[in-house]
Amino acid sequence: MFKFGVDTFIWSEAFSEKDLWVIPKAKELGFEVLDISISKPDSFPTQLVKEKIQETGLEVVTTTTLGKETNLISDDPAIRKNGIQFMKKMVDINVELGSPIIGGVVYAAWGYLSGKPRTQQEWDWSIASMKEIARYAQEKSSIAICVEPVNRFETHFLNIAEDAVRYCQEVGYENIKVHLDSFHMIREETSFREAVKTCGKKYLGYVHVCENNRGIPGTGLVPWKEFFLALKEINYTGPMVIESFDPSFEELNRQCAIWRKLADSGEELAVQGLKHLRAVAKEIGE
Repeated sequence: MFKFGVDTFIWSEAFSEKDLWVIPKAKELGFEVLDISISKPDSFPTQLVKEKIQETGLEVVTTTTLGKETNLISDDPAIRKNGIQFMKKMVDINVELGSPIIGGVVYAAWGYLSGKPRTQQEWDWSIASMKEIARYAQEKSSIAICVEPVNRFETHFLNIAEDAVRYCQEVGYENIKVHLDSFHMIREETSFREAVKTCGKKYLGYVHVCENNRGIPGTGLVPWKEFFLALKEINYTGPMVIESFDPSFEELNRQCAIWRKLADSGEELAVQGLKHLRAVAKEIGE
């Protein structure tokens, strides 16, 4: 059976201690998984979050993004080292929380665009850094680090499943997987089914189920039945998480270029989206 979840971005722009109430709320709304977005590992309230998770029984995963000072494709070795340390801290947090997944833009700085296609040097820098991160994670636990190909306006580095799989292969550790997000897929892939098949059971580690305009899943252009049938075909059993943002956000909505109100609140978007996703899953026998 598919496991549907929700991202903390539905309620919080930058998860902190004040947002602990989100954990039981996600459970109350009927979600099985909570994706906690971690922007500042050094100040993340790990112990308090762990306690709340244990109280609710929710499965938890995390996502993050690298930035200007943690960019694994920077020409500055000190910045690449910062990125490695950032990701090692993320691994430590996930081990403590019992999370099996770190997803997101973890291979380069989110929003960094060089103005030209990815270079071999950038590829080599990121691969070398990720090898160190993967080795560290493997020594700590069975956690999967899932690299998310995103659209061309957010990175020039990984945009499609095919490149993400090749990245995993070149890193060479079994704990490096692919994180597919339907919002990005509809911009960059030529087929949802083929993208899923390209990853296969071996490489697909995490899925975000988002509408093409970041609105309520089921109200846009994403071919949900095709997508879900492909996931069923490869026997994907990981979380399927709604990621969107509350209309009141400012910085995050600016970065994601969300200018229109797509629901009265992030929570309404998630609840209505969950109904649609469950209906599609039921239709295909999941």
